[in-house]
Amino acid sequence: MTDPRPIIVELLRNIGGRKEVEQYLRHYCAVESQKFAVIAVGNDVFADREVVAAALSFLQSVGLCPIVVHAAGPQLPDAQRRNLELVAALESHDCAARPIAAGVFECAAAEGSRGRVVDVDVAALSAAVRAGQMPIVASLGATAGGQILGLDVYDAADALTRRVQPHKLVLLTDRGGVLDERGAVLSAVNLSEDADALLGASWIAPADRRHLERLASLLSVLPATTSVSITSPTHLARELFTHRGAGTLVRQGERVHRCNGFEDIDRQRLRRLVESCFGRELSSTYFEDKRCQSVYVTEDYRATAIITQVANMPYLDKFAVTTKAQGEGLGSSVWSRMRADHTRLFWRAQADNEINRWYFQQAEGSYKTERWTVFWYGIDDFATIERCVTAALALPASLGDDEDQTPHD
Repeated sequence: MTDPRPIIVELLRNIGGRKEVEQYLRHYCAVESQKFAVIAVGNDVFADREVVAAALSFLQSVGLCPIVVHAAGPQLPDAQRRNLELVAALESHDCAARPIAAGVFECAAAEGSRGRVVDVDVAALSAAVRAGQMPIVASLGATAGGQILGLDVYDAADALTRRVQPHKLVLLTDRGGVLDERGAVLSAVNLSEDADALLGASWIAPADRRHLERLASLLSVLPATTSVSITSPTHLARELFTHRGAGTLVRQGERVHRCNGFEDIDRQRLRRLVESCFGRELSSTYFEDKRCQSVYVTEDYRATAIITQVANMPYLDKFAVTTKAQGEGLGSSVWSRMRADHTRLFWRAQADNEINRWYFQQAEGSYKTERWTVFWYGIDDFATIERCVTAALALPASLGDDEDQTPHD
């Protein structure tokens, strides 16, 4: 197979940095072709199949071959026609695809006219992938008696994912992700940390609740490396190949623990985490020098936030997420826990730091010098702001020569 790296870097240079694109390329190309991804095309986006076809054909152009399962449509006779239409749209984009309208899902009759998947046969899918063709599967099942029944496309994708155990499951929807109470797309969901709060929220849409309930069950039985992306067809490439993404990334994730000081923390693991993220050595007396107020760290020490006391106010001294954890939502989970506990906070970052755009979104105010940008939220009186800014700018470095902040996700 031709190395897709130059193509990916060229096509994605305007939506993501070379480093992150290379990182995802290594992830995806290291996975067996059949196990790259299962992509579910919901009924709400199928009508715009030209956009869907363009997004899917891009993946093949860079050497990736997902298994695609699409909604059968409101009427059973529509399923085979839809299957052929999507294949034709893909072929118009020079994407080799194979229509598979039957033979994958064995089902039993369920309530109404729908079927319930009881088994999955991947022989036809494997043959298509070996031939370099993208399998396009209709969400149809056959009972033991030969009756053909329509399947919910997400139930079909769930069953297929359990059988194939791909690196990713992608749900293409017109909503483009799970929406928060303001109608904005949540960038990530760490189920270990966020599931109870999200599923119990009064504002969550029924469709999003169904997705999360299904995914919580699915990811609990799959390898920890498996992730799910809920996005729109137009944002598929950005969601798959950039840390920032363009949809909702759902993982089983890790719980975030809080300790009220360094006493209950594995200091060596925390030191290694911070130093690996910043690429510089932490001061040998860091833990003794700092007035630690609280430490937030994920179970496997892959993300942390260290809160100290500066100018009689809580100060975010270190915020670090490992390279492998970037894009998994762990940074967002740590930030959410930290913000829920601290109604007032300030911190600094180098003025040209790439994470500053995200920090500006989290902050309610900022002050910029040639070297530093000081951020804060929850502080509204000028005297306190002035005291915090002055204190932040005067802090000595505790990492190598100069401090910086790492990308949060």
